[in-house]
Amino acid sequence: MIKEEHIKYWLESAQHDLESAKTIFNSKRYDWCLFVGHLALEKILKAIFVERNDNKMPPKMHNLVRLAELSGIELDKDQKFNLDKINDFNIQIRYPDYKLEFYKRCSAEFTSEYFGKIEEFYKWFRSLLKSKIQ
Repeated sequence: MIKEEHIKYWLESAQHDLESAKTIFNSKRYDWCLFVGHLALEKILKAIFVERNDNKMPPKMHNLVRLAELSGIELDKDQKFNLDKINDFNIQIRYPDYKLEFYKRCSAEFTSEYFGKIEEFYKWFRSLLKSKIQ
């Protein structure tokens, strides 16, 4: 793939996941909303990584803080803390030992707060892309 196609691939997938997370939130499946929201951020960070690293394949990882660092995005202390917290949603939904505890924490209020943060990060990351891909 040429660079623009590669970026478009990650960006379209990220946008799809963000829209899906909104739908999942509305269906009150709050744990899955946060999991899919994490995926949206992971994918948009991979689009930024491709853009800033001469079309290299993004690393096969899910750590948002590390992906941001590898993409040359400077994060302040609060941003790192919140991205690290969002990282937990990826782990806690996948593994049975954490799943029930995570499910119980995912109230409408908790999910609304963190999904709002996911949307804010998404908008900011999207603004960092120089590509004019819609």
